[in-house]
Amino acid sequence: MQPEIKIISTEVLSDNWYKLFKVTYDYKGKSGAWETRSREAYDRGNGATVLLYNPATGNVILTRQFRLPTYINGNSTGMLIEACAGLLDENNPEECIRREAEEETGFRIRDVRSVFDAYMSPGSVTEVVHFFVAEYSPEMQINGGGGLEHEQEEIEVLEVHIDKAMAMIDSGEIKDGKTIMLLQYVKLHQLL
Repeated sequence: MQPEIKIISTEVLSDNWYKLFKVTYDYKGKSGAWETRSREAYDRGNGATVLLYNPATGNVILTRQFRLPTYINGNSTGMLIEACAGLLDENNPEECIRREAEEETGFRIRDVRSVFDAYMSPGSVTEVVHFFVAEYSPEMQINGGGGLEHEQEEIEVLEVHIDKAMAMIDSGEIKDGKTIMLLQYVKLHQLL
């Protein structure tokens, strides 16, 4: 049974970096009774992520950068190892991930394959992330990567063997959900 929903009001609580909304709505669930509910939802736009992998070496390209929310939540350094990612802005997901791969990793990727889309935190964030994989080789590297200075990015590029990356999940060095999902996808589909 699919619930019926009627939006009553939407209030903007913050419009600083992204938008935080308070939404009040009527909800009719399984019982057939209507009830009024109120929730907050954070709208930061949709994003895309890509895991670059090299079949010849068994390596993947990851990034390491400071993430304030992880620091606030107990990550003592705030540094997080991740797959390359970014917000779509006005681009379609594939254009976005090609741009982000160049900016963050320094690789100009050719063949990008969409693998799935996922809501990463559907209880509070509206974002859908589009997941991709792409092969890379040394001749595709056009610069050192590292992100854009005007976006205050200080990204370290890491080239890691897939087995080490999987061990980094087990040891807790890699805790980013999208990265774990992409590494597991590569292993499950025997891309490396």
